[in-house]
Amino acid sequence: MKVSLYSLKKILFQGKARLLNCKTMAGEITVLDNHASLITVLTAGVIKIVEENPSANSGLKQHFYPIKSGFLEVRQGNEVRCIIEE
Repeated sequence: MKVSLYSLKKILFQGKARLLNCKTMAGEITVLDNHASLITVLTAGVIKIVEENPSANSGLKQHFYPIKSGFLEVRQGNEVRCIIEE
């Protein structure tokens, strides 16, 4: 899936990912390929993104982004967007 993660100042991540894990007001969720459409509020915690195409020798490449708050949108077409406050 295509993931875009933005802070108010810069683009933190843009690319293909296997999963995105984050905390919402309703609890922790993991977004995978072809997830249902969703718009939700993010709460303080860490967003974890696992890249889709790591090289065979290095294993899965993971990214961690601590956040204070934000919004998550899962769109049709296998696209995820997050706007966060660091």
